Formats: sequence, structure tokens, C-alpha cells
Amino acid sequence: MTYCVGMMLDRGLVMMSDTRTNAGVDNISTFKKLHVWEEPGERVLMLMSAGNLATTQAVVSTLDERTKAPQERAPSLLETPSMFQAAQLVAKTLKDVIAAHAEAGQNADSAFRATLIFGGQIAGSPPRLFLIYPEGNFIEAGDDTPFFQIGETKYGRPIIVRAYDRAATFEEALKLLLVSFDSTVKANLSVGLPFDYQLYTTDTYALGPKGRVKADDPYFRSISSAWGDKLKEALDSLPNFTLQA
Repeated sequence: MTYCVGMMLDRGLVMMSDTRTNAGVDNISTFKKLHVWEEPGERVLMLMSAGNLATTQAVVSTLDERTKAPQERAPSLLETPSMFQAAQLVAKTLKDVIAAHAEAGQNADSAFRATLIFGGQIAGSPPRLFLIYPEGNFIEAGDDTPFFQIGETKYGRPIIVRAYDRAATFEEALKLLLVSFDSTVKANLSVGLPFDYQLYTTDTYALGPKGRVKADDPYFRSISSAWGDKLKEALDSLPNFTLQA
């Protein structure tokens, strides 16, 4: 399984993903799930993936190859005039890869499914963030839905829903995401460290700070420990349930 979050802020975009993949408890590996393309001064594009590893790698490789050798029938991500058309290109590539991998017809499609978070900015329009489904359709983030999650979402979602603030700094957003990811890791063994993150500041058209948070990272360890302690303190401060005689 996977856990990835793409978040819109007033300052720009924040992307974070785990790196664990597994085919059973005795076959766990680490793979990068956060990918970027950049044309400095003109566009920045970021993609995160959840689902079948072969499918997601094929999608990323196909998109990457087209940036090096664009084809008339398969335009490059570095050529699309808008983020909407870039999202359409990513969605079509995903749908085509799934169809190509499914050898036994429609019933086999589920084995090759993948879901993507795609975001960035192209000159002439604001930053945009999309959630792309394996069927090739997608939805866009907005004021009512300012962040997307894919993979094992249920454990970390309540934390983001309660604490998300569009006016947050990048540092505050990363703190929130690390708490969300820590809660997910604690509850599900199929999500694991290290975590990759990438920041993008609106209208810079250049990739911002990026990093990888490992299990021995001092800040992450302090956040993980403090969050558990604060939850226990908050629970202890609530009134006890009264049993009726």
C-alpha cells in the first residue's frame, strides 16, 4: 500500500509520499513515488502514485521518455499549454498503460490499477492540483477540497481535516503532514519510512526545497513522540464516562 498527500496552500503546493511497496509481509521494498519535471521559468510539474508498481513505473517512464523525444501523437508534459491539458495527458497515459497490461480483458484491470496526484504550475495560470483515477478521469482541488490523499488514507485524514490551514507556512504544513504520516505508519504496516517531500512556491516556476525524512531523523522522532504524549494528555484531561447504577 501507499500513503501520499498533495496539498494546496496560499504559498504554493506541498507533496509528500511514503516509499514502501509490498507484495506480502516477507517482500517489502523501497521505491520512490514522487516524481518531478521542470522547465525553469516556465513550468513545474509533480506526480505521486499509488497502486500497482509496474503500472506506476510504466506511466512515469512513458511520460519521462516523451519529454526527451516528443511525438506528434503523444505530446510531452513540457509542451502542454495548460495544467488541465497536462492532467489530461497524464490521465490518458495511465488509462493506456492499464489497458496494455490487462491481458485477460476488463476483469483483469483491477490487478493493474493505480491512482495519481498531479500538480504544478504552467506560466499564465495559477497552481493546480488533480486527483487522477485509473479509469482516466480526474477531479481538481479547490477551496472546498484543498488537498488530496491516495493509498492508505483513513488513518491520517482526520488529522489533516482538523488542522489544515491554507494560510500555513511550508514548515507548518510539513509538521502537519509528518503527524498524519506518523499516525498512518503506526496503524498500517504497509506504509513506511522514509518519506519524500517536495515544495513549490507559487509563480516561481522552479522546484522548491525537497527532502527525505528517514526513521532516524531527529525532528521526526521528536514529533512522533510528542504527538503520542499530547494525545494521552488530552485524553486524560477529558471527563471520565459515568456508569449508571
